Amino acid sequence: MSWLVFAFSGPVLWAISVHLDKYLVERFFKESSVAVLLVFTAFVGLAFLPFIWFFEPNVAAIPPASIGLIAVSGILYMGAMLLYLHALQGEEASVVAPFFQTSPLFGFVLAYLVLGETLSQLQMIGGGLIIVGALIVSIQFGRQPAAGRGFKARLALLMLACGFALALASLIFKVFAIRVDFWTTTFWMFVGEAAFGAGLLAVGEYRRQFIEVLRTNTAALVSINASNELINLGGGLGNRYALMFAPLSLVQAIGSTTTVFVFLFGVVLSLVVPGLGREDLSARQLLQKGIAASLVAAGVALVTRSG
Repeated sequence: MSWLVFAFSGPVLWAISVHLDKYLVERFFKESSVAVLLVFTAFVGLAFLPFIWFFEPNVAAIPPASIGLIAVSGILYMGAMLLYLHALQGEEASVVAPFFQTSPLFGFVLAYLVLGETLSQLQMIGGGLIIVGALIVSIQFGRQPAAGRGFKARLALLMLACGFALALASLIFKVFAIRVDFWTTTFWMFVGEAAFGAGLLAVGEYRRQFIEVLRTNTAALVSINASNELINLGGGLGNRYALMFAPLSLVQAIGSTTTVFVFLFGVVLSLVVPGLGREDLSARQLLQKGIAASLVAAGVALVTRSG
């Protein structure tokens, strides 16, 4: 199914972006606020607005209330990313990424309540297998000391709020992308993201940090972050486009496989650039991840067969 290609473009590209995010946070934002990083995200969306308007000149031909609500979805998305980056600042990428599995669960409830979406039994089983497979990737048997096994309330709260905000933003986007137009909805979502970025720059401390980071690391930061934002944007657009053809909860269940791809790319980094990758390549870990990948594949097969 064509929507699967778009749906999977999200987790694949987002997994690359997670590793780049972690690198950026560790390299440039260890001592400053990660909120500054979102200013770059806002600028990328802002840069695309003229192009979208050129190809879709009727973007303003929708009611102001609709424009406002779509913009709110962009603000929610940026808020979710801020929560995620705060979590990433204190934890490894492989620890943070599994919490994205909460988004499809929130998405299922919201889609049922608002859109009346229901899933067949096979679709529910398939979506469940995808989420379970993605969760298995995050389990670390016997690898952490006792002090590291405790419940991390801050991480859980940050990522639960992130998952809910992402699900709500996706719900709003889906409603208007179907009723209005994909690119018109994307345009006003980017406007919301730009407004969030402008709000960050309005805060004196963030503005000073943004200028300082740019001044001291201009070439490296701009080149790496620009590439990262384009990768993240591509994943976001693919995932949102899939929402037009498949239930919200299924698209988000596939999006939860980001964890699997984070691990796979981590393995590649560990083998090719050991300084950037720290994945455990023991036989037990590889078997565990292989089982997880098999469950994801089985889940996708069921979702495709039943859709």
